[in-house]
Amino acid sequence: MEIEQNVWIDGKGWQHGRPGRLGDSAQLILIFGSPDLIKEERGLDDIKKSYPQAILAGCSSAGNISGTRVYDDALVIAAIKFDHTQVKGAMVDLGENVNSFEAGVRLAHALDEDGLVHVLVFSDGVKANGSELVKGLANSLPRQVTVTGGLAGDDARFQETFVMLDGTPRPGAIAGLGFYGNRLKVGFGSLGGWDPFGPVRVVTRSVGNILYELDSQPALELYKRYLGEHAAGLPATGLLFPLSLGVQGSGNRLVRTILAVDDGEGSITFAGDVPEGATVQLMRANFERLLDGAADAARISYEAIGSSSPDLAILISCVGRKLVLKQMIEEEVEGVQEVLGEQTPMTGFYSNGEIAPFNPTANCELHNQTMTITTFSES
Repeated sequence: MEIEQNVWIDGKGWQHGRPGRLGDSAQLILIFGSPDLIKEERGLDDIKKSYPQAILAGCSSAGNISGTRVYDDALVIAAIKFDHTQVKGAMVDLGENVNSFEAGVRLAHALDEDGLVHVLVFSDGVKANGSELVKGLANSLPRQVTVTGGLAGDDARFQETFVMLDGTPRPGAIAGLGFYGNRLKVGFGSLGGWDPFGPVRVVTRSVGNILYELDSQPALELYKRYLGEHAAGLPATGLLFPLSLGVQGSGNRLVRTILAVDDGEGSITFAGDVPEGATVQLMRANFERLLDGAADAARISYEAIGSSSPDLAILISCVGRKLVLKQMIEEEVEGVQEVLGEQTPMTGFYSNGEIAPFNPTANCELHNQTMTITTFSES
């Protein structure tokens, strides 16, 4: 496997010479960028001309990872030439007749199952219910096929995100990349690092990813009470105080962050489902545990492929972590590089949600506030 990476910065252009060293041999180009640059397709013509035979796939973000650097107002690309692996892409659109679950089903059916090893998903990050998307994929893909990915970001605006697969970046879209070949090894890890606080409460009224009541009290009113002065900045400030959600039938807990609030209904919309009867608890940041969580996620993904430095690592970290860590944000990326090895190329983005199983034998889930890492190696 060969990787070529580059960064296009608004007002400065390409930072490491023009892309195109891999040329026709590149099969896949991963592109992550700020929503304005993605929407206006700046730099995309150069990429398409430089790699005419490749699949171009990616999404808008709340920050972009290339190596150990995190960039705003930029595009980052990773051009990939596989030695023994094929890649195929598919895209579906959310709409009145296509909900998130159905979109997952359609996406799975659009990918050829023969030889399919892994699916990498980039989803709209505002309109999609990530939990339902994952359920649709899991119900329709062969059991041995693993799934990772993330929800597109828009710099914590929660207004409009974009996903692309070859053509024009589109809102309300979901793209899937299928990887084929018995010599591809895929690892993944997903961990957070947030501390719970306050009482454990029960979800007493919800519909899908919309929460109405906790302990029979209006959810938004209760949430605002805990946030205090931070309540005025909702929904963005909700990223600093996510919910820990108990997964029924297991000892695992998911993290859920806010996408929107409705003062009229007193409701909170999350990136994934908040089922009635589930227990929840507020969480807040712990700087050291956030950084340790990123390194531990790297360690899990590293061990999954045989404890050797991977050929490529895709990092998808939550926008909430970026808002908390601020100027320390590159420390979590540097911690991942230390685990994976300096020779491992790293690319990725800051998201509105992360998709991965808890561990290699678990079902895939939507996560929030995690660092989720997917590693690829060919044997």
